Amino acid sequence: MKLDPRTKLVMVFSLSTLAVFVVDTLLLSIVLIISIIVSNFFKEDWGFLNRARKFILLLVGIAFLQSIFSPSGEILFGIKDFTLLTTGGLAKGIRVILRMLVIIISATIMKGSSPREIIQGLIQWKVPYEIAFMVSLAIRFIPILGQEAKDAFTAIQLRGIEIDKLSLTKRFKVYSYMFMPVLSGVIHRAKELSTSLEARAFRAYPERTSYIKLELSKNDLLIMSASIVFTITMLVIYILLR
Repeated sequence: MKLDPRTKLVMVFSLSTLAVFVVDTLLLSIVLIISIIVSNFFKEDWGFLNRARKFILLLVGIAFLQSIFSPSGEILFGIKDFTLLTTGGLAKGIRVILRMLVIIISATIMKGSSPREIIQGLIQWKVPYEIAFMVSLAIRFIPILGQEAKDAFTAIQLRGIEIDKLSLTKRFKVYSYMFMPVLSGVIHRAKELSTSLEARAFRAYPERTSYIKLELSKNDLLIMSASIVFTITMLVIYILLR
């Protein structure tokens, strides 16, 4: 089913809002399941979950940090009088991971829409063209930055460096070496983009015309309304459960 990009934006905004404001683990789990169902409905590919091991390591790290600096609940693991892991810290770590997954998976909903359609949808919502253009650029630059990081990581591996076998200190050094070429590539692309915009007389006129005209169908209106009602309902349930 072909949906208006504005409908997808409302869906992403609704799911992301719930991920930010809801703290209850059960409700966050429900939001995550709905995010997965919606993403599968659009047949989006989220192969990043193949690296779920990193999410597990992040969960463990957050759980330990929360247990050490803001202990709550029962003590699960400790050394003498020093608490390392509590039930409260573990619960907070799980909630952080659930939030991250909801935001990342919901963002995949926008992958099927072209940047031009997204810009036009924001413009028809009376968003200034400059802001709509920046949003579109951000959406397009995310996969480019990811590819830059992958290239830097591959270059390090080709030099015979096995990051998984390095100590924590050496890993930080390697990641700092990776950061510089990625940052340099981003700055270079930004310069090329600014030159291209100037050459094309960007913002030369106060208004722009477009050959694309988006129209909301009955399905779009129904899904947008359902998304808003679902968000409000979940927030009300969360407030009543507190």
